[in-house]
Amino acid sequence: QVQLVESGGGLVQAGGSLRLSCAASESIFIINGMGWYRQAPGNQRELVAGITSGGSTTYAASLKGRFTISRDNAKNTVYLQMNSLKPEDTAVYYCNADIRASTYQPTRVYWGQGTQVTVSS
Repeated sequence: QVQLVESGGGLVQAGGSLRLSCAASESIFIINGMGWYRQAPGNQRELVAGITSGGSTTYAASLKGRFTISRDNAKNTVYLQMNSLKPEDTAVYYCNADIRASTYQPTRVYWGQGTQVTVSS
């Protein structure tokens, strides 16, 4: 069973940086798009950034310039570098990936368990 394991969340002061990682737990046949979402209390889950298997990226307009998504296809891992963090960036951050685990399984979207990011003022 494929799992996406996230790490790198925590508590940081405003203006600081964090780097989130999300790795697939086993060898994968194909990983297509990967991405990061976040959900703050009382809010809907929103897209932070996405990256295709070829490296094309997309960002939420309000975050472009502060956040950078990247991936290491050899490690089946996606990263989110977050700089100049603000208190309003406080949320649970989730990674997701469009994965075909093996040749006999269909492609489906997997989600990580979420990692808390808290930015203090």
